[in-house]
Amino acid sequence: MVTCKDKGVFLVDGIPCDRAAVPGEQARQNTMAYRILQAHNVSSDPEQLRIRFDAMVSHDITYVGIIQQARASGLKEFPIPYALTNCHNSLCAVGGTINEDDHLFGLSAAKKYGGIYVPANQSVIHSYAREEMAKCGAMILGSDSHTRYGALGTMAVGEGGPELVKQLLKNTWDVKPPEVVLVYLTGSPKRGIGPQDVALALIRATFASGFVNNRVLEFVGPGISALPIDFRNGIDVMTTETTCLSSIWETDEETESFYATHQRPQDYAPLHPGSVAYYDRMVHVELDKIEAMIALPFHPSNVYTIHEFQERAQELLAKVEADGRQRFPKADIHLQDKIHDDSVWADQGIIAGCSGGLFDNIDEAAQILRGASVGNQRFALSVYPTSVPVSLELTRIGAAADLLAAGAILKPSFCGPCFGAGDVPANNGLSLRHTTRNFPNREGSKPGEGQFAGVCLMDARSIAATAVNGGKITAATDLAYDYQRHSYHFDRTSYDNRLYCGFGQADPSVELIMGPNITDWPEIHPLAEHILLELAAVIHDPVTTTDELIPSGETSSYRSNPIRLSEFALSRRVPEYVGRAKAVMKLEEARRGGAVPEQLAHVLNAAGDADSLLGHTQFGSCVFANKPGDGSAREQAASCQKVLGGLGNICYEYATKRYRSNCINWGILPFTLEQNIAFVYEPGDCIFVPNIRTAIQQGQEAIPSKVIRKDGATEELMLYIKGLTPREKQIILAGCLMNYYAACREQ
Repeated sequence: MVTCKDKGVFLVDGIPCDRAAVPGEQARQNTMAYRILQAHNVSSDPEQLRIRFDAMVSHDITYVGIIQQARASGLKEFPIPYALTNCHNSLCAVGGTINEDDHLFGLSAAKKYGGIYVPANQSVIHSYAREEMAKCGAMILGSDSHTRYGALGTMAVGEGGPELVKQLLKNTWDVKPPEVVLVYLTGSPKRGIGPQDVALALIRATFASGFVNNRVLEFVGPGISALPIDFRNGIDVMTTETTCLSSIWETDEETESFYATHQRPQDYAPLHPGSVAYYDRMVHVELDKIEAMIALPFHPSNVYTIHEFQERAQELLAKVEADGRQRFPKADIHLQDKIHDDSVWADQGIIAGCSGGLFDNIDEAAQILRGASVGNQRFALSVYPTSVPVSLELTRIGAAADLLAAGAILKPSFCGPCFGAGDVPANNGLSLRHTTRNFPNREGSKPGEGQFAGVCLMDARSIAATAVNGGKITAATDLAYDYQRHSYHFDRTSYDNRLYCGFGQADPSVELIMGPNITDWPEIHPLAEHILLELAAVIHDPVTTTDELIPSGETSSYRSNPIRLSEFALSRRVPEYVGRAKAVMKLEEARRGGAVPEQLAHVLNAAGDADSLLGHTQFGSCVFANKPGDGSAREQAASCQKVLGGLGNICYEYATKRYRSNCINWGILPFTLEQNIAFVYEPGDCIFVPNIRTAIQQGQEAIPSKVIRKDGATEELMLYIKGLTPREKQIILAGCLMNYYAACREQ
């Protein structure tokens, strides 16, 4: 189905080759990715990219914090189109007035600074960007990890909020030219195979090895022509789960038709690699060999064909149970009871969001369900179209009626089921979802309180086939059904009647509407000459997700209140973390106030001489994890640590560039270790890092440090901070991005 080639390859007139007449370095410049990146590079150095984006998008659990940071840093108006969508905190059902207060803040900010405001339930963030903002050859930056519009000829990147702040202040996204991976598509999918099946097969082949980590995926090949645009979009948005940096696809008549349908024909342009292009690696996807797939808890890469899962259900569910019990010792986990009557039975089906709620997905699911019934037992099916225009068209062609008649529930545009803010399953429930992720407790359960639920990712077609059979997990390829693809007609009337589009119309006289939960950031101090880190969390899981660093779901209501939100940091993975970090912060506050806490003096004496070090040593907490930051772009995974006095992360490797960038932008030192060094230390152990400020200033990448264990024993430890840009060094020295901009204004 999917094969990977771990060496360079040429694409010569559309055919992959090992050799070409053109040198590789010259041919590298003929990729679509290279051309688009260089077209947006304002640096004179093609090896040190400084990118300015064409547009930006944020949703309502990120835009308040972004605008607050930018406002504190001198924001006057939005310099590029910036859409504020309201698709995450849409329910307005948790936390009193909090969510709607954020929405009113967003509308007032759009008026004050000249932005685009998309009210709740009108569209999910990525649907709106596809419909109204994508453009061939353009680049879009979003504060959501699934910012991917490559299938529409747009290179899009998901980053943490501070990177959007930089763009609002007319600064740049700085990155070295990424490697580009050729994704070569051949063949045509079978009936019953959808975009999620292809995406899961791609994730299975690439995630664990990091094959495409922080690289750009460039989709080409004859197989593209066999895919409708929604199919392409459905694959493209899931490339985030491979940990790639961005994506770009060849464009064709199907792409051109999309722009014409959405009344923007001028935004189409043909995009193709040059006649000879060089790629650092290659992935071959044979679309005709893709089977119906399922991703078991707790990651989109835990993938099997549905047929293989059915054959090995007892073994595989037992493995999930064991994994869950290790993660969540308070939960009584049992999923093997889903196996009965010679089948595996699910409790819930969800088709939603930027990956599942696309028009073609729902249309085909409705045709599978036409005249059938989801049954009146435990299984329930909910369907969330991506936008009001999609809902309108589904209504006009009769698909909405078919779904409702079958017993499905049709709900408004909302991202909630993707991150645990809607359709939370029952305890020990098994949910099948065409959404983006199935991370631990992302479905909304609270395993720390004994709750547990499991999510499997599947394509909408197989979820519909399962619904036809009352919850018996069924591959759509095993169901006989007729499918007639409907042409999509985009009706923007609802947008014209409801959205606020104010780009270029900033009105400084407008006052921001600040609800009581919207607070400013606490004071953050510059980096001292020396730092003393106390380990507040030590996590040895292979990968630590941002959902574990700061949970999604109910915490979303507090994203506009940094101090209150910080109480949730690592709460579902290391519940003791917040208390430990606060204790460290209290000692640092006492030190700054002139006191000499005995505990701090004792550790500094072990590090050297407390009297000479005390006035120049900053005390803060630290998190160790093997590979942190997989998943969401949310900056709060880092900012909450900073609010609690965090000064550093230590790891072997950062799972994504965006999480490392979040750490840097919040003044958290992004330390790494050599792979062969065992991290055997425990919470309460301290690490003294002398002369760190000077080391950062001078670009020193190897940082000698000393571990002071709780029992007083000391050991030498070499830490590393590699590849900081000049601006990143200044941000870290200033203590955070906001401090950096404040200092720039004073100069």
